[in-house]
Formats: sequence, structure tokens, C-alpha cells
Amino acid sequence: MSKLRYGIIGIGNMGSGHANLLQAGKIKDAVLTAVCDGFESKRDWAREHLQGVSVFEDSTAMIDSGLVDAVIVATPHYDHPSEAIKAFGKGMHVLIEKPAGVYVKQVREMNETAAKSGKKFGIVYNQRMNPLYQKLRELISSGELGEIRRTNWIITNWYRSQAYYDSGTWRATWGGEGGGVLINQCPHQLDLWQWTIGMMPTRIRAFCQMGKHRDIEVENDVTAYAEYENGATGVFITATSEAPGTNRLEVSGDRGKIVIEDGKMTFWRLRESETEFNKRNTSSFGSPEVWKFEIPAQGPSPEHAGILQNFTDAVLHGAQLVAPGEEGIDGLTISNAMHLSTWLDGWVDLPFDENLHEAELNKRIAESSFQKQASAETAKPADLSGTF
Repeated sequence: MSKLRYGIIGIGNMGSGHANLLQAGKIKDAVLTAVCDGFESKRDWAREHLQGVSVFEDSTAMIDSGLVDAVIVATPHYDHPSEAIKAFGKGMHVLIEKPAGVYVKQVREMNETAAKSGKKFGIVYNQRMNPLYQKLRELISSGELGEIRRTNWIITNWYRSQAYYDSGTWRATWGGEGGGVLINQCPHQLDLWQWTIGMMPTRIRAFCQMGKHRDIEVENDVTAYAEYENGATGVFITATSEAPGTNRLEVSGDRGKIVIEDGKMTFWRLRESETEFNKRNTSSFGSPEVWKFEIPAQGPSPEHAGILQNFTDAVLHGAQLVAPGEEGIDGLTISNAMHLSTWLDGWVDLPFDENLHEAELNKRIAESSFQKQASAETAKPADLSGTF
């Protein structure tokens, strides 16, 4: 095929944003041919704004039309795996929005189906396209930072008002989203946390506060502590009610420390490894010689357009995927472990009991008495030019 024909499942906030990118010709060798959504208002929006694109009520009808080669799944979180599995079964290439799903058990089934299908499978981890995090990953994998000793990410610039949470009945509910800040705002950071350093935690202890300063039932303030096989530790802090917020990632290794903040990277590099210095040092208050480098800007991040272009190139030309869909399970495993740690009030070893996590989640869905009034659902397109 000379052009990849895309169909989008769900044209709400993110789906309509992807539609606009494709319609504007931002993605080489790609064309939007069809969309579908269960909400009539969103189908009306599509008919008005997406000229020449076929509009369907459900994904089955869209895929069976023969108009698409690949689908973008941009539905509510719980439906990502089921829609992907359906699409693979009908011979589609699949690109899913984040998160991969709500709980690891359903995502594992999706990954197994993808592997059997022989089709391309990607996830919209657009922050993997960010040159800052690509550079961090490169510096760590090349050994420039030495063995990782500690990570520390404070990501609290997710300010969300009560009006935001009231804008949809599904928002910030166990039944609608399956979680709060960890499942909605932070999937990118939870992915980058393990992707850049190249390792997953072995156990996690988390403290998730539910509805802190907001009338919601899920977590919106989290402090978590992680341990790794090599003895390294990590701290992850996030919240949606702090103003102003912070986004600061520190990674310390045997050869120094790297900090990413305000869109800049700083590398404090030791002249020799701390281990070697400590072996030869005889001064009580001696410390390694350190050099400070401001890592030059690596250029703008192509964000969502970059992921779409990479996925298109993977299908048409065999390019390597920057964000394989199967890897969506890693960040989700971390967020699931944080939830489970809070629910059980203790440490959670990774891998954890997936059936136990699912049972605990279902218990909260069943016991929920949370009620709220919401404004009408809208199909306002997302601005995909921002950082997250």
C-alpha cells in the first residue's frame, strides 16, 4: 500500500485531536478515512469538521467497511484492550491511546492477541519522542551516568480544578476511569520512569490519597517509594491540586547526577566514579571532583505527530517502533502496584498477584456511592501541540 488508511475509534478529546492532525496532512503517507463514536453529538461534530471522512456508530461497522488498514483506539480507558483485541481479530494494525488499559490482567490478554496477529501494535507514548528523555535514556544506556543509584520525580504540575472533574460523569471514578492521577495524567511519566533508566522496580510502597481537596473518589495525591534489584531506590510524587506545580526529574548514578526541569537538562558529572574515588580517598571530608554541564537543547519534540508518523512508517516501511504497544504494560504495572499497596496498606512485590488487584478494583467499583452532576459530553478536540 502507498498510504496507510486510518480509522479512529472514539472521537472525543484525544480522538478528535488525532483526526485533525491526519486531516491537516501532518502525517506523511497517511490518510484519515473513517471514524466512529457511540455519541451522536460526536458523530455530528465529525460530519461537520472532517470532510470526506466516513462516520460510523461503532468500530465493528467501521472496520467491516473495508475503508481502513489501521485503527487508533481513543476510547475511555477500560475499552482500550477490548477494542484492540477486536481490531486485531479483523486484521487491523492498532495504535492505542494511553493508558494501555486499567489493570494489568486485561492488558496482558491484549498483548498476547497482538503477538499472535502479526500486525503492528503501538501506544501513544508521545513523550518518548521528546529529545530530552531520549537523551537521558542514551546517557544512561551508554554508561555515562554509571550504575543508577536513585531516581526522584516530582510531577505536580497537573493542576485540575473541581470544574474539570465535574465535566464528565466518568471522570475520577473507579468505574469510569479506574483511577485518578496515576491512570489519567501520569502514564507518560510512569512509562518514562522505567524506560529511561532501563529497569523496573522490584517492590513498591505507595500512599495514595483519595479526593484530597477535591470532591472525587479516586487518588489525586500520591507519594511512592520504589526499590530495584541493584539496590537503587526511587521516589515518585504527583498531585493535581497544587499550584504552582513542579516537574523535576533527578537521576543519580555512580558517575554523577542528571536533572531535567523547565525543559532543560543539567549533568553534574564526576571526574571519576564515586566507587573508585571512595576506594582511594583518605580525607575525612573529601569528595569527588564534579563538572557541571548544561546539555544543549536537542530540538523540539514532535509529540503526537511524531508517534503517528513513526507508527505509519513502521507499517509501510518496517521502521522500528519508538513505543511498542506491548510496553504499555510496564507503566501500568507500576500504577497498579501503587494502588494495590495503598489498598493493602503495605509493600507490593513486582510482579504482583493480578487477580488480587482486579478483585480489589472491582470491590471499589461495587462499593462506590459517588454521585455527581456533569455537563454534557463534548467533542472538543485536544490540543496535541503541548508537552503532555
